[in-house]
Amino acid sequence: MAHINYKHFTLGIEEEYMVLDPESRELKSHEQKIVHEGQKVIKDKVKAEMHQAVVEVGTDICQDADEAFNDIGILRKTISGIAESLGHSMGASGTHPFSHWESQLITDHARYNEIVNELQEAARSNLIFGLHVHVGMETREMANHIANSTRYFLPHIYALSTNSPFWEGRTTGYKSFRTKVFDKFPRTGIPDSFDSIEAYDNFIKLLVKTNCIDNAKKVWWDLRVHPFFNTVEFRICDVPMTVDETIAIASLFQAVCAKIYKLRSKNLNFIQYSRLLLNENKWRASRYGIDGRLIDFGKEEEVNTRVLIYELLDFVDDVVDDLGSRHRLAYVHKMLENGTGADRQLAVFEQTKSLETVVDYIKSQYLAGL
Repeated sequence: MAHINYKHFTLGIEEEYMVLDPESRELKSHEQKIVHEGQKVIKDKVKAEMHQAVVEVGTDICQDADEAFNDIGILRKTISGIAESLGHSMGASGTHPFSHWESQLITDHARYNEIVNELQEAARSNLIFGLHVHVGMETREMANHIANSTRYFLPHIYALSTNSPFWEGRTTGYKSFRTKVFDKFPRTGIPDSFDSIEAYDNFIKLLVKTNCIDNAKKVWWDLRVHPFFNTVEFRICDVPMTVDETIAIASLFQAVCAKIYKLRSKNLNFIQYSRLLLNENKWRASRYGIDGRLIDFGKEEEVNTRVLIYELLDFVDDVVDDLGSRHRLAYVHKMLENGTGADRQLAVFEQTKSLETVVDYIKSQYLAGL
């Protein structure tokens, strides 16, 4: 068998961060000053988001996980330094433990005004922080094939990322409440599979033609073949608390794509399961994180989520050395030992009964390991 070239599986990572008031620990509008100052240093790698207490960053196109780690590390350090100079702090969590969305300002921008006008309270209350991972693809046809097959693994990887147990000062009982908030939007969740890239493009064209959307970026699924780039974009995860977690998760998405590609090159395919079944696993992941059970559809039985994550690591094992990501994926073992961001937030709350202390913990983790 000829050696498979995985060079096109590049990585691009976007993270959304919270801007915090160091005194009150509340979310705080930074009036886009962090973005303006940031753009002087890191150009268009920092962007405003719909809510003024959110800052979004995006890496360059990275050739491998190490490059992505360095890029995200620089972005977090740069944003943190600018925020501090302006009297703010930064943190990474899927939701803020106690801030209320009603008191948060919306960024004045044509696109956001339009979304708020259309989606109303669903948009105004969408005060959440996610991680998006782009994995480069050879062709859009291959991107569609890989997107269809990788849908199965979304709940497993999402379980590892769970980092939003609190909402508006309450313990939600979920490890990731962020997706519950986002579910109010149309065109969210795990998508159907598409028989071909043409079928996908035609679906998007139909939505545009019938004024459901004005452009393909208003499809907010948990993964999508990117409308403009040759990438598959994974959008299901909460933003992780630390850079090590982000890179481990991004490396897992990349490895799953490479493995499906490798199977395809041997004329093998991964079984396609219906969106309805996959959604059962997504719900379990959001509720229990890595401490629950997911359904193994092949066996038709519940299996401990941690066991399935170990199985997933085994599944991708034969591609990770070619991708150069083995040491980054090793961090998944640490995540399974130490718990997800949600588990750690809940542990701090159990000990202290103080959501302010939880915010301090989140802040302390923002640059951890850098």
